[in-house]
Amino acid sequence: MEANVRIDQFIHHSSQLIESSKAGDSARLDAELLLAKVLNKSRSYFYSHPEYLLSDKQLEMARGLVELRCQGRPIAYLQGQKEFWSLSLAVNDSVLIPRPETEMLVEFAIQLDLPANASVVDLGTGSGAIALALASEKKSWQITAVEYIDAALKVAKHNIEMTAAKDFSVLHLIQASWLSAFAEHSFDLVIANPPYIDYHDPHLKQGDVRYEPSTALVSNEQGLADIKSIALQSTHCLRPGGYLIMEHGCDQSQQVKEILNNNDFIGVQCHRDLSDNFRFVSAMKK
Repeated sequence: MEANVRIDQFIHHSSQLIESSKAGDSARLDAELLLAKVLNKSRSYFYSHPEYLLSDKQLEMARGLVELRCQGRPIAYLQGQKEFWSLSLAVNDSVLIPRPETEMLVEFAIQLDLPANASVVDLGTGSGAIALALASEKKSWQITAVEYIDAALKVAKHNIEMTAAKDFSVLHLIQASWLSAFAEHSFDLVIANPPYIDYHDPHLKQGDVRYEPSTALVSNEQGLADIKSIALQSTHCLRPGGYLIMEHGCDQSQQVKEILNNNDFIGVQCHRDLSDNFRFVSAMKK
C-alpha cells in the first residue's frame, strides 16, 4: 500500500495479511482493533468514515502493529489492554493475558457463603484481573493482591490505581512469594491462577503463550509444584471453614484433588470450564 490510504483499504489489506499469516482466526477484527488503537477511535468510526485518509505517521504505526500481529504477537499485547469481567485492564508481556475461563473463578468466588467483610487474597495477581473483578463485586471484602515479579507488580499497581475513583472495595497490593508474608488464619478465601504447565508441554510453542511470561505459565513437578506450595501454605493461612480456589490444567484434576485431600481440605471439587474441561478446584479448610 502507498500513501493516501483510506481506512477501508487499510483494513481490507491488513485483514488479508493477518489471515495469510495464520496468526489468528479473526483477521478483520484484529486489523480493526489495531487501527483503532492508532487512531484512538472506536471501530464504529471505520464504518461511518471509510473514506478517511490515514496520515503517513498513522499508516507507519498501523503497519508496524499489523506486522507484529502477523508474526504471532498477541492482539492484547499490541493493544496494551484486555477486557476482563467488564473491566478494561492494561496488559503487557510481563503478565498473563486474562482469559474468559478465569472469569469462572470469580463467578464461583462471589457466590460463596463468606463473611460480609471477608478477608481475601489473590495469589500471583499479574494484571490484577481476579482481585479487581472481586473488588468490583464485593465492596466490603478486604482484598489483598500478591505478586512476586517486579514488572508484573507495576502492571497490577497501574490497574489498581486506574480503578481508585470507582466504587470498588479497598485493594492492597504487596510483593511476596505466595502466602509467605502472612500469619496463620489470615484469610477467608485464597484464590489463585498459578503456573501449572509442565516445562516440556508442546502447547508452550503454540499461540499466545509463546509470548507470555514463562514465570506465570510453567512449574516443576509436571506443572504441580506451585499448586502444591499454595495448597500447603493455605492450610496455615486460611481460617477454619475458609476456601481455596485454584485454576489448574485440564488433565490435572485427579492429581490436584489428591493434593488438596492430603492437605487437610474437605469438599474438594473440580469444576469445568467453557470448553467442558476440568479447569479449577474448590475446597474448604477443615
